Amino acid sequence: MAEHSRRRLTGRHLLVSGATLVIVAAGAFVAVNRASGKVGGPPAADASATTLPSPEATSSPGASSTTTPAPLTVTSVLPVDHASAVAYSSTITVSFSAPLAASSPPPSLSPPLAGSWTRSPDSFTFTPSSPMVPSTLVHVSAAAGPGGILAASGEPLAAPFSSSFTVAVGSTLRLQQLLAQLDYLPVQFSQPLTAEATTAAAVSLVPEQGTFTWRFPNTPSQLEALWTPGAANVITQAAVMRFETDHGLAADGDAGPLVWGALLKAVADRETASQPYDYLIATETLPETLYVWREGRIIYQSPANTGVAGAATPLGTWPVYLRYTATTMTGTNPDGSHYNDPGVPWVSYFYEGDAVHGFVRAHYGFPQSDGCVELPVANAATVFPLDPLGTLVTVTSGNLTTELAPAGATPPVYG
Repeated sequence: MAEHSRRRLTGRHLLVSGATLVIVAAGAFVAVNRASGKVGGPPAADASATTLPSPEATSSPGASSTTTPAPLTVTSVLPVDHASAVAYSSTITVSFSAPLAASSPPPSLSPPLAGSWTRSPDSFTFTPSSPMVPSTLVHVSAAAGPGGILAASGEPLAAPFSSSFTVAVGSTLRLQQLLAQLDYLPVQFSQPLTAEATTAAAVSLVPEQGTFTWRFPNTPSQLEALWTPGAANVITQAAVMRFETDHGLAADGDAGPLVWGALLKAVADRETASQPYDYLIATETLPETLYVWREGRIIYQSPANTGVAGAATPLGTWPVYLRYTATTMTGTNPDGSHYNDPGVPWVSYFYEGDAVHGFVRAHYGFPQSDGCVELPVANAATVFPLDPLGTLVTVTSGNLTTELAPAGATPPVYG
């Protein structure tokens, strides 16, 4: 045989014979039929055989590979969690880590708010259609898994999320304007109730331009001294309590979200106060007297007893906060002895444990009580319907102002 046909095969050589391509690589023998493309070689049991990579596992420029989508997560929520004093018309935005499916439902809001959600590629945004009610605590949430928020790739939200924020408190001045329009204050506002919107969502939360004036003639100077527009005061607190009572709410005097919601509806529905404006004044000048003033004149007065030395009735003004037709009163006298008085009638608490109530005494008109304002029982029964929750009670050491008694009229005296 010629020398050139007997060359050793070293490294990697290709032997071509007819239609067969032979590849020898590092001791491996593979035969490929050039016509059919089929690959042949030693049995699979031969541990020295090298398997060619399959087409599916081959990486080549332009070839696509299958990967598992990253879990869908929430990346941000606005307003941020536990935010406070959020503006009434703020939008709510929840952003995600990947584009969202067109069929994906939006997050949930509690309590439900008027407005609508819109979706961008990777977020949901809620726009209120009316201002959010002041002081409302809003929860934004979504459940994980199927049926909830979905990525465009079909991946569900990986973990549930929850966030909350609190809407800003309502304007004190606007609160006073609306209470005045509904006749819960002894002042009136220059913009009439008829000028307000007739749907709750449309009633403005922003103070209107206007002024306050006193509703009634002969308003006691003690009552006038308590009023300041735009500032929290006991007159406004008492008016809120009276409004809460009319609308079946707990009479705590706090204008929270329930009060604002009911107030906006009452303004839209033109629901004014159910009772006239009453005001009680107890004087500690002798003879001690309780007066009931209603909308410009004294309608009732009675001799009264206030607290003795060591248990004096405090001076000041407070709203009636608790009432009983009859109750048991217990406590400690200034000398250290204890009392337990069952069946005390017609009781209206206005300051801590002090109340206007009926009590049997031989005489009235000077300090005898343990801090309460005591009246003859029959007189207390007359006063009880006149001092509902939220009625202001002033205890004063001075004389009554002259405007308490209308000119030419003599107030009736009972007891």
